[in-house]
Amino acid sequence: MVKQSSKLHLGCGFTILPDWINVDCVANPGVDLVFDLNNCDKESLPLEDNSIERIMAVHLIEHISKPLPLMQELYRVAKPDAEMICYVPYGASDDAFEDPTHIRPYFLNSFSYFSQPYYWRANYGYTGDWKPETIRLKISSAKYSGKLVQDIMADIMNLRNIVSEMCVVMRAIKPAREPKRELQVRPNILFDFI
Repeated sequence: MVKQSSKLHLGCGFTILPDWINVDCVANPGVDLVFDLNNCDKESLPLEDNSIERIMAVHLIEHISKPLPLMQELYRVAKPDAEMICYVPYGASDDAFEDPTHIRPYFLNSFSYFSQPYYWRANYGYTGDWKPETIRLKISSAKYSGKLVQDIMADIMNLRNIVSEMCVVMRAIKPAREPKRELQVRPNILFDFI
């Protein structure tokens, strides 16, 4: 029996959050649900449809070989307007590539492909609709403090190791929007200087 909560902590490892359903593929102490999130194309999470209002995934999705089935399954269990927070190493940072368990890098537009409007050109059978609202970029150098946003963005798009980590906040849009280019919405981009 899975703990009753409307909050889901994915890939929890040894970081157990009280009052959350802590999910990991290893039965460590405190893990409430042992589940391999790489198998969402073959197996459903043992959770009810529309039962989760908040999802946290800290440095998890870059380890997932099949992200669309995972995001589809999370969409199924998410309540309408549920919030999902994902932390990932930024794709153009050494952190994204140094860990040999990282499967794929993620960039500014990567999470938009978990929303329906981005599938106006192709159909991969994915029907989830997660709308990225905010992207927080951890800037690895204080030299950017006070600089113009367009100068910072130019460096982010052209240089390596400017951003070390990205935090994306998304909402479950139910019912799903149509796959139409004109429905695409850019998230708000914020900077955290360290």
